[in-house]
Amino acid sequence: MARVAVVFGGRSEEHDVSCVSAVSTLAALKEMGHETVAVGIDRQGAFHLADPELDPLVADGPTVTIEVPGARLLANGEAHDVDVAFPVLHGPFGEDGTIQGLFEMAGLPYVGSGVLGSAIGMDKDVAKRLCRDAGIPIGNYLVVRRSEFLDEPGSTAARVGGELGFPVFVKPANLGSSVGITRAVDDESLKESIHAALEHDHKVVVEAEVLGREIEVAVLEGPRASVAGEIIVDGGWYTYEAKYSDDATRIEVPAQLSDAAMETVRDLASRVFSALECAGLARVDFFYEEGGRGFVLNELNTMPGFTPRSMFPMLWAATGMPYPDLCHELVLLALGKS
Repeated sequence: MARVAVVFGGRSEEHDVSCVSAVSTLAALKEMGHETVAVGIDRQGAFHLADPELDPLVADGPTVTIEVPGARLLANGEAHDVDVAFPVLHGPFGEDGTIQGLFEMAGLPYVGSGVLGSAIGMDKDVAKRLCRDAGIPIGNYLVVRRSEFLDEPGSTAARVGGELGFPVFVKPANLGSSVGITRAVDDESLKESIHAALEHDHKVVVEAEVLGREIEVAVLEGPRASVAGEIIVDGGWYTYEAKYSDDATRIEVPAQLSDAAMETVRDLASRVFSALECAGLARVDFFYEEGGRGFVLNELNTMPGFTPRSMFPMLWAATGMPYPDLCHELVLLALGKS
């Protein structure tokens, strides 16, 4: 068995989600016989040797540095050898290739996609372009850059209205968990939405609204696709609050799809995983237009929420891989033993 550093926290709005996911990951890895150490990253980006008994975990404790090269964790004058890192990190600095680059320089194997796959998966614009080139259906969208919008907001609004129409969804190109996403229904709300998104990123993706069911598939390296699940939001869309605190949101696993539709979406998810150079794991989200275009890619998440009640583990549990086995499989994949 391996000695696993479970890295949690982060420097984005998804910090608290990561702390909760890491508690479950640590428990599952211990159950499977692995040794674990908890490493928390505080909001200033400092690493700490955290107390693994806390629930939720807290990113404090002795300061940790990662030996580069060497891959040992150095804290309080002592060196801690680890075999693999399990970064339960969401959003910028944790899911965008940044920390993956650190692990690469240190020579430390890690769970999940590499630098390239992580960066591609985080950038909604680049991911959509690559999927479009691979023949995967995507919705209509435009990219708005900070300088372009600030120079001529009226021209940007006219272009969006003329090419996409309303309503549209406005998203920071590099963020997750529905943070910074708003729905715009006219020129004025569009301008307000773009201003809000630019607080998070220099590049904004504006997407035409797709009226369809929200279908998600979990993928493991291979690629191997789980059964699909469905997000059902009563009376609205899948906001940050709907994901983490809204009782109006329901998850149905497996999704009520025909055998043919289930096979189609699992195949599409595997194709997306490969097209975006992913490794380890990813969750692929689609809209399903029944009677229309069929499955349309929404986005890919290279490190989805990871509690046993999160969609990714639930999908694999429904496919026959319980949560502890899933965590174990990801460690084996990172070590190249699977």
